[in-house]
Amino acid sequence: MPELTADDFADRRHRAVSQAREAGLNGLLITPGPDLAYFTGYNPTAVTERITMLVLRSDDDPALVVPLLERGDALKCAGIDGVEVLGWRDGNDEYEITARFLRSGGRYAISDSAWAMHLLGLLRTLPDCTYAAFTDVLPMLRAVKGPREIDLLAAAGAAADAAFADILDVSFAGRREIDIAEDLARFLRAHGHEQVDFTLVCAGENGADPHHDASERVITDGDMVVMDFGGLKDGYGSDTTRTVHVGDELTDEERDVHRIVEEAQQAGFEAVRPGAACQDVDRAARLVITDAGYAEYFIHRTGHGIGMTTHEPPYMVEGEEHPIEPGMCFSIEPGIYLPGRFGVRIEDIVVETESGARRLNNTPREVQVVR
Repeated sequence: MPELTADDFADRRHRAVSQAREAGLNGLLITPGPDLAYFTGYNPTAVTERITMLVLRSDDDPALVVPLLERGDALKCAGIDGVEVLGWRDGNDEYEITARFLRSGGRYAISDSAWAMHLLGLLRTLPDCTYAAFTDVLPMLRAVKGPREIDLLAAAGAAADAAFADILDVSFAGRREIDIAEDLARFLRAHGHEQVDFTLVCAGENGADPHHDASERVITDGDMVVMDFGGLKDGYGSDTTRTVHVGDELTDEERDVHRIVEEAQQAGFEAVRPGAACQDVDRAARLVITDAGYAEYFIHRTGHGIGMTTHEPPYMVEGEEHPIEPGMCFSIEPGIYLPGRFGVRIEDIVVETESGARRLNNTPREVQVVR
């Protein structure tokens, strides 16, 4: 897979500045995390109280303000060509130095992950500037992925699928949720994940809590078990959910609920097309569950974007009218949660293409039996 070039990073910055200008912004203030890595390839090993900030301006070249002791590392990054890198020394007023690249009275978007102390420092230095979070003013800044990003997301999805195939061969009955969660984390790493973000294992009544973390609860024959797991592989995210049954004897209700969630997930997938609103995916999946009489038990949005983080815009939820565009990657994960009894969720990552939706997870969606 080819590496990103300096031109690729420059193109990302150019597109971001264009979006900022269209939104009436004077620029973007980008701090360590996925945003900074996306625009420069620079990912500081230690994020501290020292300000590090990339300033993308609508009327001038980009500038990166970094602690002087870290400037050498920043200069080695593939995406730093064309960026002025200014190192500041301990004891300097780093906010006054950063403010040199901002326009008095300007309006700027700032990374959601920015430390409050840095934003407050800029406010003290330039009190007539205004700031807004990326999510509020440029929510789709990283939403449309390029071909290489889609390849990386597909590889991460395939690795998560391989981890699911592995987990089907382990023993469930008589073991704790945390034991299965540890197995999932081990399998994700074995298939190339450098970071495991979550391994939710929710047996029986715990499956009715969508974000139940793995506990000491012992899994027994007859349990439905919801497993939601993912992380980062080569810097891009995976996130998939499957619901399995321990032992052969599913009740009629368990079969019916699982089938309804399968149908809802498929309906959400079929609603994905260029120009459709993000909320249309939610509506399609939710209609299946509503028509089956379980509307009150589907208690979360249908999906979220994924990229350099496992949760990011776009969101598949009622009220999100932004059109789906080729290159957008997001989850489709309807669920039914019956309090005190069991839950079912099925989740795939999907990418929109010019010719329609494509799944990045391809393990069986029908209920799997484990022992």
